[in-house]
Amino acid sequence: MVKHWRVDREEKYEIVEKWFLKDLEMIDGKEADTDNPYFDMHFHKVYKMEAYSCASKYTFARTLSKLNTMYLKKDFKIVNFDDTYLNDDSIWSSSNRDFIVVMKVCFYAFSLLCLSLCRLS
Repeated sequence: MVKHWRVDREEKYEIVEKWFLKDLEMIDGKEADTDNPYFDMHFHKVYKMEAYSCASKYTFARTLSKLNTMYLKKDFKIVNFDDTYLNDDSIWSSSNRDFIVVMKVCFYAFSLLCLSLCRLS
């Protein structure tokens, strides 16, 4: 855990506490249905954490999951997170399929528009 503060225009960081991934038992996202940055990390005791944003909380959980898969292959729980956003490839199979499909079509249409406006020499 890092403490962050600013002195004039300079950013300062101080390592306050360290944990090992092998000791992590569970990450509790508190509420999967709401947009909040709070979560708990369960080691030998529970640490209450606050991320910068809900998106950074999910990024942190994905990173820990990937590190675990790559190096430890330990079975730890990630609870009270929306599984759709925990897996990188599952955003296209979201429960909000209509919105995702429209977003994908708009992305492709915008890409085609940009390509058609580019002049080839």
